[in-house]
Amino acid sequence: MVKNRLLKDTISGVLCALATIVLLNSCNSSNKKKATPTKTEIQNVSKTATKAKPPPYLAEGRKVYRQVCLTCHQANGGGVPGLNPPLIKADYVLGDKNNLLEIIIKGSEAGLARNKSEYANVMQGYGMLGDEEIANVASYIRNSFGNKADPITAGEVAAYRSSIKK
Repeated sequence: MVKNRLLKDTISGVLCALATIVLLNSCNSSNKKKATPTKTEIQNVSKTATKAKPPPYLAEGRKVYRQVCLTCHQANGGGVPGLNPPLIKADYVLGDKNNLLEIIIKGSEAGLARNKSEYANVMQGYGMLGDEEIANVASYIRNSFGNKADPITAGEVAAYRSSIKK
């Protein structure tokens, strides 16, 4: 009996020691030095680290777009063929800022012809929005859906409004 107990204690001790070794090795494996990052890894980290935060007008403009424009012009800015014009690479979006401001503030009539297509829906004017909201949504449209154009400022909206009051 003493022999059996001694054998059991020895086996338990060996098993306990093996379990401890396995446990310590698994803990240490995450602390081992990692290989030096490659040039590609360093470049990828640099690109994400230096990526500039988008200007606040884009986030604010997106909110306004979702509230008042999305239903007709769609989430992708593609519009609805024959009903609502697209906002993608359109001259009335990317061209003269006042043309876009006129459409946003005053709206547009049915039968609007744009980019060799005619659109049947009337767009109501959103002149009731504040200068900042209009500037933000116009800037969002001019810099979304693959568009790239200068933003429109609240000062430009105010100047446009005062020019049409005369």
